[in-house]
Order: sequence, then C-alpha cells, then structure tokens
Amino acid sequence: MTSTVKIGDRLVGDGEPCYVVAEIGINHNGDVDIARQLMATAKRYGCDAVKFQKRTPELCVPPEQRNLMRETPWGIMTYLEYRHRVEFARPDYEELDAYSKKQRLAWFASCWDEASVDFIEQFAPPCYKIASACLTDDHLLRHHRQYGRPIILSTGMSTVEQIDHAVEVLGTDGLILMHSTSSYPAKMDELNLRCVPALKERYCVPVGYSGHEVGLVPTVASVVLGACMVERHITLDRAMWGSDQAASVEPQGVQRLVRDIRAVEESLGDGRKRVYDSELPLIKRLRRVNGDSTAAAAAVPNAAGQA
Repeated sequence: MTSTVKIGDRLVGDGEPCYVVAEIGINHNGDVDIARQLMATAKRYGCDAVKFQKRTPELCVPPEQRNLMRETPWGIMTYLEYRHRVEFARPDYEELDAYSKKQRLAWFASCWDEASVDFIEQFAPPCYKIASACLTDDHLLRHHRQYGRPIILSTGMSTVEQIDHAVEVLGTDGLILMHSTSSYPAKMDELNLRCVPALKERYCVPVGYSGHEVGLVPTVASVVLGACMVERHITLDRAMWGSDQAASVEPQGVQRLVRDIRAVEESLGDGRKRVYDSELPLIKRLRRVNGDSTAAAAAVPNAAGQA
C-alpha cells in the first residue's frame, strides 16, 4: 500500500479523490490577464490546482541558442529575448498569488533551475513539480529538497535506472511520481498507461499521470489504473500562439475532464461484490432458480448482508 502525501489541505494518494492539476505552463504568453483567465477556468470546473513553469533564461537557454532569431507575436527577436518575454516577474506572481488566495485555488510551479526554486519559495508553494527534463539533475533535485516541501517528479523520457537514482536522491518522503510520455503531443501507442500501477508497485509512493496526448480518454483511464493525480495543459484557445497550445485542453474540455474523473471515481466502488436494493425487484421478476422463475421470490438475498 502506498502512502499519502499532503499538498496544502489535501491528502493525495490511495483512497483519496484524484488531485487534478491544470498546467498553465507558459500558455499565458507572458500576459497576467490570460493567466488569471486560465486560473478562473480551472477553479470554475473543479481543478484542485494550477501549475506554472519558472525559468531563469540565462541559466536555461544554451549559449548557442540565445541569439537565434525567432518570429513571435511581439515581432522578430532572439530566443533569449523571447524566453524573457514569457517569464513573469515578481509583481506578476504577487498579483497571481493574491488572485489564487481569493479564488481558494492552489498554485505551484515547475522550476527549471535553482534560482527559480529560490524565487518561487518566496510564495510558500504547497509543493514543487520537477519536470521530466530535470529528473537527472541531482543538484536541482537536492536544491528542491532543502525546502522540505512535497515533490512531484515527472518521469517522462527516463529509464527505470534513472528514476531509481532520482528517487534515491530525493527519498520517498513526501514524493509523488508522475508517469508521462514527454513527446508533445504524445502518440496513443506510446502512452503506456500500465506504467501507473507498475511505478506504484516498484516505488511504493503515490503515482499520478501527466498527459500530453490529444483528447481526454487516456487521462481519465489513468484514474482507473490508480493515478492519484492527473495533470493536463490548459488553454483558452488551442489556436493561440505557443508551442504547447495545440495539445492543451480548452475550457469545455477541462469541464468534461473533471466531470469524467469524478464519475469514474464514483463508479469504481470498493471492489466488494454485493446485491443492491435497486436489484431486488429484478430478482423477483427475472431471477431463475433451477429453471423455475417462480422460485426466485424465495431466494431474494439480504442486500446489506452480501459480500
């Protein structure tokens, strides 16, 4: 049995409702108003948290890419300038933090470098997410751990041996693993959802699913397989500019996703076979005993006593 991890005021793990994370990432395109609209969408349709991405461009953009020119909605600029354009500054995060408190919606971030972790720590996030690309960065993993907050570790593009090592570095206390396929959008035949129970069995920690596919069905299916947390990119419009927009989920999709996850949770039950009160009239009408339907009335079970 895997343990539970507390994120804010919620327990996440076996026996608890699936924790739904709407990843805003950089789909806000550097616009606080768009970010606020995405947060409002997440709250309106029952998501538990939103997640941003935080980078220090000078640390995360390789030198050979910094001066590459890129076409953007704000004109042609270097890749480094573009990365700065889509990053929020402290006043922006202060505004979004205040908005999240007003909405009673948790927020946290994937931090891609140590300076970004230190920056986000100012806002006392309920947890940190470590992106798949950073799973092999031992220094970054340890830097996250020094703050003692729960860690959500995505396992895309990683071997079992690499995950073993990352779990050894982080330890299992307060750790949630996320099964993921990092290609974007991910192909259906590469989602490999059975990794959710496999990771749970191997590491004995709560395991979720970070979906990058087009559509909602695999994400909902991951809950059937035991995912305690799901994460999907969200957008106001998939036609908006940005590399993550096309495979993101629009507002109506967010509504359907949360609705279907909650329906699946309700329908899973506890695994104990029983006869329900709603079935008793059907037993009297339809049940056959040794070829005799009239004998059914005498064989009606006590529904509450069935196991």
